[in-house]
Amino acid sequence: MSSSSSSELELEIFQYIDGHQSDFIKDLKEWVAVQSDSVQPDLRKEVIRMMVLAADRLAALGATVNSVNLGSHQLPNGQDLPLPPVILGELGKDPQNPTVCFYGHVDVQPAKKEDGWKTDPYTLTEIDGNLYGRGATDNKGPVLAWINAVETFRALKLAMPVNFKFVIEGMEEAGSLGLEKLLEEENQCFFSDVDYVVISDNLWLSNKKPALTYGSRGNACFFVEVECGGKDLHSGTFGGIIHEPLTDLIALLDSLVDPTGHIQIPGIYDSVAALTEEERKLYESIEFDLEEHKKNSGVKKFLYGTKEEILLHLWRYPSLSIHGIEGAFHEPGIKTVIPAKVIGKFSIRQVPHMDLSVVKQQVVEHLEGVFSRRNSPNKLKVSMPLGAKPWLADVNDPLYKAARRAIKKVFGEDPDFIRDGSTVPVARMFQTITQKSVIMFPIGAADDGEHSQNEKISRHNYIEGTKVFAAFFLEISKLHRHLHETSNMEIKN
Repeated sequence: MSSSSSSELELEIFQYIDGHQSDFIKDLKEWVAVQSDSVQPDLRKEVIRMMVLAADRLAALGATVNSVNLGSHQLPNGQDLPLPPVILGELGKDPQNPTVCFYGHVDVQPAKKEDGWKTDPYTLTEIDGNLYGRGATDNKGPVLAWINAVETFRALKLAMPVNFKFVIEGMEEAGSLGLEKLLEEENQCFFSDVDYVVISDNLWLSNKKPALTYGSRGNACFFVEVECGGKDLHSGTFGGIIHEPLTDLIALLDSLVDPTGHIQIPGIYDSVAALTEEERKLYESIEFDLEEHKKNSGVKKFLYGTKEEILLHLWRYPSLSIHGIEGAFHEPGIKTVIPAKVIGKFSIRQVPHMDLSVVKQQVVEHLEGVFSRRNSPNKLKVSMPLGAKPWLADVNDPLYKAARRAIKKVFGEDPDFIRDGSTVPVARMFQTITQKSVIMFPIGAADDGEHSQNEKISRHNYIEGTKVFAAFFLEISKLHRHLHETSNMEIKN
């Protein structure tokens, strides 16, 4: 395809998308109206209803749709609750085309108007070019943008440049229960002919400049429990004559990290890769407003004063955060009690090359050492109830090259290549199980407020995001064919 005919094709596609904005927004309004909150058991039926809507939408595209039953899971109260099905969709089987698998989720975080929303969270409302509603950016908007892009090719009767596969779930906000097992079961079947995996479930770093995400930190969550007896005690009767669990616990928590943010657990940084000059330069061109980030956080000062240092410590260095203490009195007023058992909760965001089992051992040995030096008769227990590994992709992979070209065509500028300081288990899950190339391809802006009050996606990002996905289909098709032609020529020679 010549560059002129390619440009004409893109223009036709973009004009169609612009002309059908109201239809695409109407679809998003219908999806946002479904209270598909996977966290609250009483809304599980709504999640299942949402899965039916999504399956119907794929079927309307002409896709073959399989809604896989995952059974049920047990709640803490012993109640069995059905899991929503996972949708496996397939559209196109042209052996000349690459096969791209898109993952998304259509469940949402809890939301109530009284939480501080300025609009009804389940009524998509446009204000000053922003589309407000729970799930607008996380993740119903991006899922629909991808579907809208596919639909555009069909509406214009254009040949599909890629084969599509879809994995859409309804339990992401509750831990993607059952998804990993399903991916493992389908690895030799559904994923056998997949070339690339695209996930659009995160945000840009900037409000205006597009970004592609190539890595995320893992997360190791810890409980440290200190117990002195079977019941709480009165501080007037026992204060001053016993080793208090909360005093022990505070000393343990205080030993974890110093005032500069440096983790004080011996050996924790040993596996962290050294920063190369080439990598450091990547951070210089990234658009990141330090003052705006500070303003959004509501704090007066960060631990570091430059953009580069802030991003390095958010993305490629581990961090330790203390989250809370269970068992201690925390209600308003005064209660002069000595709790019998307290549990401190903290997490370590680990980076590539850090081994979860080694991190756990380092934490346990450190806390046991600090505790032993206190000569306390109390009982100590350290556990790691959750451990998610970090994820890292190759920015020179064809996926990233194609996405970069698509962004340049739609937004007129190269994207920032960023990492995510939080944890994206699904990216690591797909990459590990399928052994395919994975990209995080966000279309939402940094101020979209995923998980918080007044979540939104701008009309601009939703519509231009649809265009960028359509452009990506064309770019990955061209790049994939070129790579195969080059490979075949090398084999012949």
